[in-house]
Amino acid sequence: MKKSFLSFFVLFFLVLHNPAHSVSLPSPNLAARSWLLMDVVSNQVLASKNADDRIASRTASKLMTAYLVFGALRDGRVSLDQPIVVSEQVARLGTGGPEMFLQNGGTATVRELLLGLIVRGGDDAALALAIAVSGDEKTFVELMNREAVRLGMKSTLFAHPYGSSGKEGYSTPSDMAVLALGVMRDFSDYSSFFSTKEFSYNGIRMRNGNRLLWLDGAVDGLFATNSPEESYTLLASAKRDSVLGERRMLSIVTGAVSDQARMQESLKLLNWGFQNFDMIRLFEKNQIVATPEVWKGSSGKVEVGFNNDTFISVPKGAVSRMKSVLVRNDPLIAPIDEGSRIGILKIVVDDKVIAELPVVALEQINVASFLGRLWDTIRLWFK
Repeated sequence: MKKSFLSFFVLFFLVLHNPAHSVSLPSPNLAARSWLLMDVVSNQVLASKNADDRIASRTASKLMTAYLVFGALRDGRVSLDQPIVVSEQVARLGTGGPEMFLQNGGTATVRELLLGLIVRGGDDAALALAIAVSGDEKTFVELMNREAVRLGMKSTLFAHPYGSSGKEGYSTPSDMAVLALGVMRDFSDYSSFFSTKEFSYNGIRMRNGNRLLWLDGAVDGLFATNSPEESYTLLASAKRDSVLGERRMLSIVTGAVSDQARMQESLKLLNWGFQNFDMIRLFEKNQIVATPEVWKGSSGKVEVGFNNDTFISVPKGAVSRMKSVLVRNDPLIAPIDEGSRIGILKIVVDDKVIAELPVVALEQINVASFLGRLWDTIRLWFK
């Protein structure tokens, strides 16, 4: 692979107003078994600990169940006000986990079941929704695992819509981050379910386990669970305004010793991210960042860049020390489709890679004539 160094313009005031700061920021010291902090806008993991360690799948299972129900709502296979009759299988689930106290033969709407799943974390709500979407639990679990593969969750296996405490089901904080990003990206229309502080069903009031919804106005979701296997877990999303628009952080804390501890450690992690990193716009949509050589094409070069505005989070004071390195998949041989990946742009500060961004072709390059292809074939022999 061939490397080419690119230079890019950075707003002068960002350099001027940020004092020198080491890129190797000391990570916060959290009282939790594993944790992760991600900048949602730039899709960067800013800090983590034991984020690839396997844990029980209860949190990930319920979040995936919500994801798939949102998809069914989008596709018209179910509706929010659709009544669901509670089966004996659901009413007698008896996992020992949280529930919304569904009664055999009773009814609940899809909306109520989603609130029971997301706000209460109800195992019975998860199973009821799974059966409503797929007809039976087994078919729904197969769908969960297919969707996990599609999203890129590399270390997750689902066994039940409400999770599993044994070896049959597992996930990781890293995979939960992938899923949480998918929920926020694909189903923002349903974000209000995650910010709901409490609701009532059959006269029973149920409060959201994410206490940060009361404590910090910047926090607007996502999901809190606790179980003997995962201890206390919290996925929290928070947004703050900046000169470039909305900044959003996602924190994942697992293995905390109490509800109070997971709340405090999650808040500590979110504040650490907002306070120690700046968000900058590297490139605008369709801005050309390089024009590498193309072989056997209708054009001898191709314009490459990003098909969306590209943002990045950098440690405060590190903007002036940034470099970019384009690692290409050379040789580039036509045809090259517009939007196809050309390589990776690595952002480097003090010899440390802080982000890797996919670079795409900004134009279509068709194949050259027979003589043109022949000539480039001969040239490649001597390259």
